[in-house]
Amino acid sequence: MKVHTTNYENTFIEVADDCPAAGGEVPPMKGDAKTVAAIEYEMISKNPYKFTSDDVLFQVFAERKDLTESELEEARKQFFSKGQACMRASPLTKRYGWGVHSDKDGKIALYACDSPEYKKFTSGDIKTVKAMKSKR
Repeated sequence: MKVHTTNYENTFIEVADDCPAAGGEVPPMKGDAKTVAAIEYEMISKNPYKFTSDDVLFQVFAERKDLTESELEEARKQFFSKGQACMRASPLTKRYGWGVHSDKDGKIALYACDSPEYKKFTSGDIKTVKAMKSKR
């Protein structure tokens, strides 16, 4: 079974051109349930450069499907047996104003689009890609 990945290395994902946020915004909760953006934000902001994009996206899937510990390994294989949307399609980069930096090991961290660090990444020697627009 082919294994797909969403990980980038030494890359910075800039916010989408049509992102409405002027700075990094903390994604709101939706009632009692955590949104995709809230799960991603909590994981990455509390643990910069600890997880890869694959780790974060699978964790969101696992939480939303309420998977048990014993189901995780097989579910992860199934999840990555087909291509998945990467962090370029994340609500963090499309709606909430967060850039995502992937280090040489593919571990990620968030940077608000109005921060000095964000500006350094976008004007430095690192490869940059834009997040996907919400509208065509």
